[in-house]
Parts: sequence; structure tokens; C-alpha cells
Amino acid sequence: MTLRQLQYLVTIVDSGSFTRAAERLHVSQPALSRQLQSLERTCGGPLVERGSRPVLLTPLGRAVLPHARATLAEVDRANSAAQRVSGNQRLELRVATLYSVSFGVLPPALAAWRRERPDTLLSLTEQLHVGDLQEAMTTGEADVAVGPPPSDWQGPVFPLGSEEFVVVLGADDPLLRRPGPHIRLTELAGHEWLHYTAPNGLARILDCACANAGFQPRVAVQTQQTATALQLSTAGLGPTLFPANIVPAGLTPRVRIPDPPVHRVLGAYTRSHPDALTASFIDTLTRHASLVPPHLPAQEGTLGNVVEIPLQRMGNVVS
Repeated sequence: MTLRQLQYLVTIVDSGSFTRAAERLHVSQPALSRQLQSLERTCGGPLVERGSRPVLLTPLGRAVLPHARATLAEVDRANSAAQRVSGNQRLELRVATLYSVSFGVLPPALAAWRRERPDTLLSLTEQLHVGDLQEAMTTGEADVAVGPPPSDWQGPVFPLGSEEFVVVLGADDPLLRRPGPHIRLTELAGHEWLHYTAPNGLARILDCACANAGFQPRVAVQTQQTATALQLSTAGLGPTLFPANIVPAGLTPRVRIPDPPVHRVLGAYTRSHPDALTASFIDTLTRHASLVPPHLPAQEGTLGNVVEIPLQRMGNVVS
């Protein structure tokens, strides 16, 4: 295999056709085809289905493509490192995370990082689902991921702690008149919920929490974006379930702590032992990540409703 062949394969897939790939790469289509055929001989079979529009991968192609992307990403990183050493480029750290985590957990840590490392460019990419986050790391799109670490992750994992979830009630919900910060989810079985569409990982958390309470939530409104859900909740379309760290202080009177509690284990994870820059970021993240905001009441009792994979099930956990 050559880097050129891997680049040609990735470009063909991303372009959807041999013609557009050849135009992007500034090569003739016959030359492109010859390089792909050479790669296919090395791999032992066809990687794409000829004649399909757009170009589709064969099972062998689907197995090879993630490694091709990761290899090209590592080459880019090597080039960037060489440029940094020669003084021709700023240091850059690529961080992948979930939308909800970037909204609530990360801002204090990123602000601290900027104070400590103003010379570093930080590139943040957000994903809707934990599976997309894992894929971004596997394919080399980021240097470190921040979110619920996968149970089968083979690289180092740095625990951050448990992210707590709270219920935000509608502005006119009669349950607001009852004193106390806690609410049993069974009391909301008859309500119509502000929900999330399936690509957003919070949809699974809400469904699991309600299922553990013995009911399926009835949906009034659903949205894919966490920020939109927060705006709709502010407008009074609740109840819904939010990470506590994204709930603004103005909504505190409408916040209730679910009983039993709902939480999600978070961590930072890398493909291999982190370099000095990545390790410095993880240290800052560990010290400054906002898991539970100070304006919300602390949860009491045993955490009994784990809706994401707990850290203790994962290997390679770094304390």
C-alpha cells in the first residue's frame, strides 16, 4: 500500500464518483483507476462497487476505509509536528466531544486552557452520538475525545466523574407547587415530554430513564439540537431531561432532581499515551470541567439509575 493509493480511495468515497475524485486530485481518471486497482490487488479483492452511483464500498472496502482515514490523519499530524518544530505553524490540539458536553461541561475548562496556553490553537468538533464520537477518534479526526468512554476502548481513559441529569418542568406544571427539590419520574408518566430525535444521544438517556421508571414518554415536541431543546424548555414546553450543567440559573425554580437519580459517566480518552500537549489539556480538563453547576442543589443518596456505560467496566483507565 502507498499513501497515494489510500488518499485516492478516501477521495473516491468522499466524492461519490471516480470523475469528481479525479478532478479533486488533479489526475486523469485512468491514472486514478490504476492506483485503485493496484490497492485492490494488495488487499485481495475489490474495494468499491463499479458502476454504482454514488460509489459504494464492498465489505472489504468498508473494513479498509477507517484505517485509510486514520493513516492519512496520522500523516497530517506528523507533518504538523514537523512544521511546529521548525516554527512555521502554531501548536494545534483537536478535541472531539458531544454537543451537550460542549455546551455545559467544557466552557470553564476551555477558558482555563486559553489562559494557560494562549499560543495554542484549539479545534473543537461536536458529535450528536457517542458512536460518532468514537468513530471520530478511531479515524484520527481528533487528538482527544471528551464524553462517555466506550466500553471496548483499547486506549487510555482519564475519568472526569459523573454528569448529573435533572428534570425541567413546564412553566405551568402543577408539580411546581409541591415543595422539595426531588421528583419521582413515575409522577410524570402522564405528561407530554419535550424529547430529542434519535441522532441525539440524549434521546436514549431520556428513554432509558423513563423505561426504568416503568413507562414510555409521550412526546409533545422533539428536536435534534440540545441548544434548541433548552430554548423550548425555557419557553415552557417541558418537562424534559437535561444535563444539570447546561441548565441556566434562571431555570432553577423549575428544576427537579429525579428519584432515582440519573447520571452519565464522563471521561477523556486517547488512542495512545498522550503527548505533552494533550496531557496538559487533560490535566486542565480534570481540574476545571463543570459537571454540576453551583446554582443547582446537590443530589443525595445512591446513584441508582446508570443510563450510560459506567467507567468501572472499561479497561485502561488512568487515574
